[in-house]
Order: sequence, then C-alpha cells, then structure tokens
Amino acid sequence: MRRRPTTAALALGALAALVLSGCGTTTVDDAAKKPATQADALSESCAADDTATSTDPVTLTDGVGRTVELDKPAERVAVLEWQQTEDLLSLCVSPVAVADVEGYSTWDTAEKLPDGVKDVGTRQEPNLDAIFSTDPDLVIVEVTSADDEIIGQLEKYDVPVLATIGADAADPIAHMKDLFSLIAEATGRTERADVVLDEFDAALAEAKNKVKDADLATTDFVYIDGWVQGGNVAIRPFGQGSLLGELGEELGLTNVWEGDVDPQYGLGQTDVEGMTAIGDAMIFRTATSEGDEDDFYTQLKDNAVWTSLPAVEEDRTYAFPTGIWTFGGPRSAEQVVDAYVDLLTK
Repeated sequence: MRRRPTTAALALGALAALVLSGCGTTTVDDAAKKPATQADALSESCAADDTATSTDPVTLTDGVGRTVELDKPAERVAVLEWQQTEDLLSLCVSPVAVADVEGYSTWDTAEKLPDGVKDVGTRQEPNLDAIFSTDPDLVIVEVTSADDEIIGQLEKYDVPVLATIGADAADPIAHMKDLFSLIAEATGRTERADVVLDEFDAALAEAKNKVKDADLATTDFVYIDGWVQGGNVAIRPFGQGSLLGELGEELGLTNVWEGDVDPQYGLGQTDVEGMTAIGDAMIFRTATSEGDEDDFYTQLKDNAVWTSLPAVEEDRTYAFPTGIWTFGGPRSAEQVVDAYVDLLTK
C-alpha cells in the first residue's frame, strides 16, 4: 500500500517523516476499485437539485487569508485536490480539470466524477499548461500557507486562485464544513451547500441513535491505516483531531489513541508494540488488498504482539469498505458514519 505525499507539515519532529509520506493511500488496485458507496444516489441528488445559483460578484477570503474577487461565481473550475473535487461535485458543479482522475475515482467514491473531465497530472506536480488549456475561471488548490510556491506559479496565468487548507485538528468537522461552504461561495452554490450540510447533520444524528441502541460492550476504539517500510510495519493511528476519530466520537465512541499527533490532520505514528497501549479498544482500519506481501495487515497476521491484542483475539477488528476517502468532504463523512454504524450493528 503506497502513501500519497501531502502538503501538510507536522510540528512534531518525531512525526515529520510520517506526514511527508502522506495523509492518504493512493495505490490503484482491483480491490480498491470496488465501490461501496452512494455515488449513484448522489448523482441522482444533483439531477433533482432545484437550489438556486447566485450570479452576483464574489469577494471572499480564502484559506490562507488572501482576498479572492470574481466578477461572477466560478463556472469553469480546475481543482487540484480530491477533497475539493468531491466538494464541487456535491455542489453539483462539474470541474473542467482534476488532478489524478484515476486516483480520485478509486479512492473517493462519495461523488462520481463525470466522464470527460481533463486529467492534469498528479496532485503533487500538476501540469500547469494542461490546467489552463481548459480555460478555467477559477483554480482551487490545497496549500499549507500563503507562501506556498504553487500559488505564485498558478497566478502567473492571470486566473483567480482559491487557496485552501485541507484540515485543522483543532476542529476537523467544523473545518470540513467551512471548506465546503467556502467552495460553495466561490461557485454561487450556497443554497445547495446548506442542503448538503443539513443532510450530513441529519445522518450523523440518526447514526448516533443507532450506535446508542447497539448496546456495545465497549465504546473505546482506534482507527488506523499503515504500510510496510523496510520490512517493518508502520501504523498510523487517527488520533485526537483527526476527522475519522472525531466522527467516531460524535457517534458516542471514545478514541483512546493518546500519542502525539500532527496539528493539521490529527495523525500519529506507532509500531505494533505501540498498539498495546489501546487496551481493550476496538480497531477500525482502512481496507487493504490482503495477500499482497507489501500490505501492512497481511504482515500483522503473523505478528505475535498484534495477535495478542484483545481486539484481535476477540475478533473486534473491522475493515472499512473500500473507496471511502478518509480526508474528504461532507459526503465522504457520511460514508464514514455509515461504515461505523454498519460495522457496529451487523
């Protein structure tokens, strides 16, 4: 399982190598291509959408404090990160260009990307000429600060650039919503954004009641993903401030990972021995291609420390369905909530 590089930088030195290696997984394989999502239903939602689109000029402050002015809401949008791509589609706006179309379609199935959207290279090294050949009236990019060099590179083409911050561990759910609303404002789709956010809140409330009624033996949990590095298994817990962790806690669960995490994504780092600190907690994980010698979960099955964990001994480890982007927008967050409920109530 490979990891995608991210623009996020960790303040914690012990975690720096982890975050430079990425906040998500992007290997495209047959197992990952199997969708377990609501993509078709969401497309129908847009087909039935009757919310208004504003035509008024737009002045907004982007994620790094820059003022962005548009004569009218953006219609032809190029977008260079998956969360923001998903957000556009949830707003019923089809982008003209997207970075890594195949990766998005594999790892983020909350919203289906229409055919014909131009692929403009990787998210880390997009093809600028390809982006601007689509004649966008706005480019959405994810950065870590206003000094990020990609902003200056894009601005040379004299097209407005909306710089966004992908996450904030101080309040990941609120940040996810705010980013979605920012993109809605830029595209004149604030009425649609209100509908989507109301649906997310309703889904979360309903799911919380289902978890409460499940009468679980324990509400303690940890969500992890991982990879094999130098023959050793590296495990990445989604700790305090992670979107996956906070969604679980909103459902009434208790995220017991107490190790150091980064201030943007709430991600930690540990080895197998470090997992003994979770006690009797349940373990949720990102789905992998089991049987692959490079798959972290395959490697763990023969590890004596791992197999002695109470959750493993008692068969309380749960794999999320494939195709759920753990760093997504409201629709991915709904998938996360649904996955927790389905696994805990089956």
